Amino acid sequence: MTVQKSIQEFASVLADAKNVFVVTGAGLSAESGLPTYRGVGGLYNNCDTDDGMPIEQALSGPVFQTQPEITWKYLAEIEAAARDKTFNRGHQILAEMELFFDSIWIMTQNVDGFHSSAGSNQVIEIHGNLHRMKCTACDYVKHYDDYANFQLPPICPDCDSGVRPDIVLFEEMLPSAAIEQLQACASMSFDAVISIGTSSNFPYIIQPVLMASQLGVPTVEINPGQTELSHVVDLHIQTGAVEALEGAWTILQSTN
Repeated sequence: MTVQKSIQEFASVLADAKNVFVVTGAGLSAESGLPTYRGVGGLYNNCDTDDGMPIEQALSGPVFQTQPEITWKYLAEIEAAARDKTFNRGHQILAEMELFFDSIWIMTQNVDGFHSSAGSNQVIEIHGNLHRMKCTACDYVKHYDDYANFQLPPICPDCDSGVRPDIVLFEEMLPSAAIEQLQACASMSFDAVISIGTSSNFPYIIQPVLMASQLGVPTVEINPGQTELSHVVDLHIQTGAVEALEGAWTILQSTN
């Protein structure tokens, strides 16, 4: 099936839906020019960090607990590399779809905050938000647009304890609030479940699609490559997120 035909079928799925659940991953934000940790264009391609450990270890909970300066060093590098980037047309379309559907919930693996910046209101940031800082000891929480003026590692202005981004580091538990939101969504009746730009490596990312498939709910994957879900979904669109979303959205708007 051609990409264009797949996009037309995607538009048909959306046209028949009133309530939609969307899962997004790095592939969507990559179209904003965000670098990945590894892989094509990655900041740490197939090599350890300057501190002699893989980036996944440097950005882990155990290392942050014992050597926060190392974790912060690479958090700052990643934030600096993404500082001039913003949401793309794909994020905008998902936000615009809130006026088209009765409801559209987005669970994102991305920590860039682009969905909210683009205007989406029902977003589950399952891995947190890189720009939301929280104290490790008190209730201090504040949003920062960037880390340009940070002393590293930063100190809480209220209690002088360490501050960290409100994100899930490697080897840490998922945030309870996000899990509760996800569980609440699991009890809703969705008419379509869509996976966009995620490699689908985690059970909690795969599960919404598998559950929908078992219930006979239409499922769509937008990903240029193959994942564990590619053989499960009803429709696999092998192209970038922006092309697929723009194409389907244009068709929907022209028929309504």
